[in-house]
Amino acid sequence: MELSKVWRVNCPYCGEAFDAILDCSVEHQEYIEDCEVCCRPIVFDVAVENDDVYVSLRHENE
Repeated sequence: MELSKVWRVNCPYCGEAFDAILDCSVEHQEYIEDCEVCCRPIVFDVAVENDDVYVSLRHENE
């Protein structure tokens, strides 16, 4: 599997789509990245299992 992957996501605040670069070298990670459109903080929850990548986004205060 590639060490990084471009993933199209939608901001949970403004709903706009943008490309996020995911680090697939770590099995599970949670981090905050700002929306490229509205600049609000988005919590990314990324899990990698074999060749499958699972991405969950949520508001910072959820």
